[in-house]
Amino acid sequence: MATYREAGVDIDAGEQVVELIKPVAAATYRSEVLAGVGPFSGLFALETSRYRQPVLVATTDSVGSKVLLAAAHGRHRSLGVDIVNHCVNDVLTSGADPLFFLDYVGVNRLDPPVVAEIVQGIAQACRAVDCTLLGGETAELRDLYANGTYDVAGFMVGVVERDRLIDTTEIREGDVLLGLPSNGLHTNGYSLARRVIPGQSLAQPIDDDQTVLDALLEPHTCYLEPVRRLRADVHVKGLAHITGGGLPGNVPRILPAGLGAVIERGRWPEPAIFGYLNPFVPDDEMWRTFNMGVGMVAVVASEDAARSIDALEGHAYAVGRVVPAQQPRVQIIE
Repeated sequence: MATYREAGVDIDAGEQVVELIKPVAAATYRSEVLAGVGPFSGLFALETSRYRQPVLVATTDSVGSKVLLAAAHGRHRSLGVDIVNHCVNDVLTSGADPLFFLDYVGVNRLDPPVVAEIVQGIAQACRAVDCTLLGGETAELRDLYANGTYDVAGFMVGVVERDRLIDTTEIREGDVLLGLPSNGLHTNGYSLARRVIPGQSLAQPIDDDQTVLDALLEPHTCYLEPVRRLRADVHVKGLAHITGGGLPGNVPRILPAGLGAVIERGRWPEPAIFGYLNPFVPDDEMWRTFNMGVGMVAVVASEDAARSIDALEGHAYAVGRVVPAQQPRVQIIE
């Protein structure tokens, strides 16, 4: 006769994880929470009296193979920050503020302190943007995940007034692309980066005593506050979160038919990690894979560009402009 533990699932460890997570999640609860971690589903009572025409905005993503690098070096907490900030930026492209978040952590073998550390990072990032960690799932799947590995994914719901939705159909030829800087790879391109960087080079300093490993594991930047400041000062016609596919793959997602973009390299500072990677990766592949130092692109009218940069106190750069459609749709010029 066999037990569930012998088959690879430790129920006691799972219950320990839940007990470790409960107080961490509770510290993120907003007043709208009716039930959080513990029941079979979270309950969030949207206070509709606060809105005229609320639109719910949802997204989901994972941290991807960045988890392999972080797990191998015991840097678990930052992955929780990564997944929340990635999802915040996704709902932000519609103009939404985050409401609540749910996580999924799939593991080969449950190590309660490790899972708790990941969730602590999630809660930290949720508190920073006034978002409730409403619930989640931890799954022990020894037949699915390799020994010592795990996966981190997340699901977020945000809200925006209907008349505050960002309407990309307003984008016109001549509009300016503003680049909001990234601090590194964020959560994309790690399958390539891990393949080309020699393991013995991870301890090598590359910038201000920051090592290659430190640069690779910088948490994903959250753009909620900069975008709020920008929208309070000027009319934002479009926002593109620069994730997998880089600038050439993500900017076209917000451009109306018949329009393209020209982006001028050198208009913004590129984090040192990209210069470190460049000798290992062809230029065109660098642009198609990595954000190259721009984590979010905002589209504004040309007459609003200078005021936009002032509103963000120099933490935004005029990186390009909207032009008639061409092939490729986004041109990168030196």
